[in-house]
Amino acid sequence: MIPDHPYQQLARQLREQIESGKITSQLPSIANLTAQTGLAVGTVRGAINILVKEGLAQTVPGRATFVKR
Repeated sequence: MIPDHPYQQLARQLREQIESGKITSQLPSIANLTAQTGLAVGTVRGAINILVKEGLAQTVPGRATFVKR
């Protein structure tokens, strides 16, 4: 089995945190996520884009990415 790409792994981790209620209103910033994970900015953005496409999150440019209720 081929492992998921890092952006898919991060998206899965964030999705699980949203679904479990650990993240309830706002996702950590891209800077925080890159520092926590050691992943590149583009990789973190890719993970967030997956959550946005799935309807779990909404990005407000210049502010943050929020969990959609």
